[in-house]
Amino acid sequence: MSGELPLSGLRVADFSWFGAGPIAGLMLRTLGAEVIRVESQARMDGLRMTQPVPPGKEGSPNVSGYFNNYNAGKLSFTLDLSRPEARQVALDLLARSDVMIENYTPRVVQNWGLTYDEVVKVRPDIIYAQMPMQGSWGPHRDFLGFGAVIAPVAGYSHLSGWPDRLPSSMGVNYPDYVINPGHAVVAILAALRYRARTGNGQHIELAQVESVAATLGPFLLEYTVNDSVPERSGNRVAWACPHGAYRCQDGLPLPVAATLRMAASASPPPQLEDRWLAIAITNDAQWEGLLDVMGRPAWAQDERFTTFLGRKRHEDELDTHIEAWTSTLNAEEAMRQLQARGVPAGVVQSARDVLDHDEHLRERGFYQYINHAETGRSAYDGPGFRMSGAPFALGGPAPLIGEHNDYVLREVLNYSDERIAELLIGQVIY
Repeated sequence: MSGELPLSGLRVADFSWFGAGPIAGLMLRTLGAEVIRVESQARMDGLRMTQPVPPGKEGSPNVSGYFNNYNAGKLSFTLDLSRPEARQVALDLLARSDVMIENYTPRVVQNWGLTYDEVVKVRPDIIYAQMPMQGSWGPHRDFLGFGAVIAPVAGYSHLSGWPDRLPSSMGVNYPDYVINPGHAVVAILAALRYRARTGNGQHIELAQVESVAATLGPFLLEYTVNDSVPERSGNRVAWACPHGAYRCQDGLPLPVAATLRMAASASPPPQLEDRWLAIAITNDAQWEGLLDVMGRPAWAQDERFTTFLGRKRHEDELDTHIEAWTSTLNAEEAMRQLQARGVPAGVVQSARDVLDHDEHLRERGFYQYINHAETGRSAYDGPGFRMSGAPFALGGPAPLIGEHNDYVLREVLNYSDERIAELLIGQVIY
């Protein structure tokens, strides 16, 4: 495939940090925009110092796999916005940019003097995208948080986990990776479309907590229509049965690091990974397919299991029967047999599985291997989509901090040597 990416020629000034904002910027970069990460060495993006990092590279701000994965192909420009002189540099950059992204609490851009009302004076048609946790007004406008806080506030954690246990996190800061950046990019693309038709810019406010709450519609309907507050149900859902993760035969040897961690615990370390298979039966045809693959076991003829409602009433016993069958099988082989019979089933994969052993992702070339100045050849998530008229590729590795200062100062801002020297001496840029 060859061709120009849809956002080629567009410039994004990405003032955000950590997760939701930078991932939105990454999506725009993948679509072809030039994305300039405006960073500060005085108050560095905490993601730059977050694990995992390659062995022996600890302490460098350029080697975090976390940061690098979500900033591939961007340019890094270091500007200390705590210094008054930095405001004019930021405004000069914004005057030459099409889109601005930031995801701080409202007081931060107010302190910088970079509110929409100020920025629009230098770029009247800018698309100014704010992503504060809880919006720019309201009693919680200055509350801090990341995806791990937004998920419980928006209602996710109350629904996550087992009914007899405390609410649990989702394991990752899910709102940061999917919901909030996805909504932000849709809004930015819509605003760009609006500008192309009218010539006018847009001030976008995406309150992250509202963005996440918007995805819980069915649970709100359950309360408003049926006066029932949905509770945690583990892997089960009301409309499917069986619906869960079932243990299979053990798989590959555990990685050395995991084995060593377990060896330090009270119990002896297992030598093989646990393997699990997710099965989700939503209709009778799928149930019949499952029975065919299982060899039509005698227990399935019991009248308790011949109807959906019967299976649902006896779900604990049903799960015990199914796991007795899956525990004798290789997870991948069981998945293939079930899928061949039209049964929704998938292996519960680890990070090692999806990166090294998933034949489907490997065949499609999802993971992009790119050479980075400090980490060497490293795996990056590929774009989440393919376009028939554009290449399926990232725009390059994540930037070293401040790597593109010279390009931004000279080619984007057209500053003179004297002006650059003043900023460097004053540590406005470093």
